[in-house]
Amino acid sequence: MSIKQLRAFLAVAQSLSFAQASHHLHLSQPALSLAIKTLEDSLGGALLVRTTRNVALTREGEVLLPLARRLVADWDNTEELLRQHFTLQLGRVAVAALPSFAASLLPVALKAFRDCHPNINVTVHDVVNEQVVEMVRNHRVELGVVLEPQSLEGLNFTALYLDRFIAVVPATSPLADYAELQWNDLLSEPFIALQRPSAVRTLLENSVSARPGRLPVAFESHQLVTIGRMVSQGLGVSVVPSLCREQMQALGARCVPLDQPRIEQRVGLIHLAGTNLSAAAKALTEKLIETAGKR
Repeated sequence: MSIKQLRAFLAVAQSLSFAQASHHLHLSQPALSLAIKTLEDSLGGALLVRTTRNVALTREGEVLLPLARRLVADWDNTEELLRQHFTLQLGRVAVAALPSFAASLLPVALKAFRDCHPNINVTVHDVVNEQVVEMVRNHRVELGVVLEPQSLEGLNFTALYLDRFIAVVPATSPLADYAELQWNDLLSEPFIALQRPSAVRTLLENSVSARPGRLPVAFESHQLVTIGRMVSQGLGVSVVPSLCREQMQALGARCVPLDQPRIEQRVGLIHLAGTNLSAAAKALTEKLIETAGKR
């Protein structure tokens, strides 16, 4: 039983005329008769009684009529709903992003996306790098924005930009007057770090482990905002992605370029390999790439 056969049956049942039904469906009468016969054969009996003068429904045809109306209506509604999703008139997309990106470039990209597609619902998860990867792998979100993972097994990665990490120091600290800082300048100060298993924390520890000394962690937090406020209150220093510069400065801290070693890491989009993104996710991907290209 196909949708074309049901449409043919409905056209005849509602007009009780093969000629009118053929005109309505833009079908020849032989093609219409064949569609009705094929439907009857598949169901096992006659649905219409046709004489030289009129057409009438059998008892089975009367049973099928309201069901056929409902099935065709459901089909049409489904077609229209999917058409609206594919044309981005409706839809939803979920994205997870590391906090530094979620607090800086992501809102810019979402504004541009919203201007183009106002009826698409976007859910944002602001979580640490490892949770972003986990949410993508577990199908909880379609897109993730992360520092490039060490293992990309099962994932597609699209680089957005190369981020250089910067030092964050109190505005009252002598370090705030430097044009550039080195790691040795920071290792003598109390350090404020993101809590493990943050990818940023791991990256910083690995960078310091190659040099004399260790990361002198005095305070830990899950949130970059808290780190910025702690630094601004003189509790210590920190190192964050350069995307956080405006956020840290707004909290009253000073940001200084950091070198020896210079820490750089690619930031990009991930999604599950071997899967097709929804139309909404593809459109959001384009806006994220466009926004990152303007930074």
